[in-house]
Amino acid sequence: MTRRARNSLITAVVSVTAAVLALGPAPAQAAVGGSGPYPADYETSSSLPNHTIYRPQNLPAERLPVYVWGNGGCSGNGLSQQNFLREIASHGFLAIANGAPNGSGSTTAQQLTQSIDWAVAENSRPGGKYYGRLDTTRIAAGGFSCGGLEAYAVADDPRVTTTTIFSSGLLNDANDYQLRRLTRPIAYFIGGPSDIAYPNAMDDWGKLPATLPAFMGNLNVGHGGTYDQANGGEFARVAVLYLKWRLKGDTSAGGNFVGANCGLCGTSWQVRQKNLTLDGGTPTDPPPSACSAAYSVQDQWNGGFVASVTVTAGAAAVNGWQVALGLPGGASISSLWNAVATGTSGAVTVTNQSYNGRLSPGQSATFGFQGTGTGGGATVTCTTS
Repeated sequence: MTRRARNSLITAVVSVTAAVLALGPAPAQAAVGGSGPYPADYETSSSLPNHTIYRPQNLPAERLPVYVWGNGGCSGNGLSQQNFLREIASHGFLAIANGAPNGSGSTTAQQLTQSIDWAVAENSRPGGKYYGRLDTTRIAAGGFSCGGLEAYAVADDPRVTTTTIFSSGLLNDANDYQLRRLTRPIAYFIGGPSDIAYPNAMDDWGKLPATLPAFMGNLNVGHGGTYDQANGGEFARVAVLYLKWRLKGDTSAGGNFVGANCGLCGTSWQVRQKNLTLDGGTPTDPPPSACSAAYSVQDQWNGGFVASVTVTAGAAAVNGWQVALGLPGGASISSLWNAVATGTSGAVTVTNQSYNGRLSPGQSATFGFQGTGTGGGATVTCTTS
């Protein structure tokens, strides 16, 4: 489908979200600390300015997985979805929202990366209260509306093990590369057909990589969701279940999302699923996809040559490639572009650059090099990484 025009949808989403945040009823009084076993509150840190950190008031013995969050409207107020985030923290998570408490202005996706960097650093800082108390191998990114776009932007960070999109969708087809580069589980929680983000979220759903584990839940509450309800309402309840599954390996919680008889199936939620199994909740990358490589000599002269290698993805997307290049005796590489080489003669390993490693099915990338000696007779074999 054709997405809504970028500028008009941005204006509409930000306006609707701002109306929900500014003109709606005051947030319901949440149960103190949320409903989980670890009463939670928020704090700030001088080493992470312009963020709000939600955590159990008393850190439990178990390590806390990390959830980084972009607010609706990309709001700079880290309390925008405070009931929702406090509820998540009360179940044994560290949740970090973009924006200071009661802050102003707008935020960026870079702030989510800052949250991840900070959590990793604090977990490794001797003497800090989070030293060894966080599980930084289990990090999720999420966001509401404009904040969901921020979550998309960091979903390919190798430290992010799952992504959650709340009432959001990419704003135009030029951004679809963000879908093609997804390799880890994703979940959508949308406010049903009356949600302004519904058409774009459904469009994104149809364009996900074929093997990507994905969940889609629609609850007919509109774009405003349930964030301001006591303990974050129904959206917080299902978010906690999803995070318990994906970040803590709780298969009982995972049963709400997997299979024809899932816990959310047959309820007020409208459910869709792709590639979901109860695998202990441990996010795994899909199996590597096949690729091929073709070698050709572009120019040969006495004592030197220029050659190129074209890497092509097979039937599935490629998220990184590596070429084993076998040079003939007496040949060596003097310079190479659009890739990174280990070695210069004999058996050389060539890997993609950061900008050309992700290929859609059938898509190609080419690297080239100048060498000394004779270029004829080289061999190439492509594998994915």
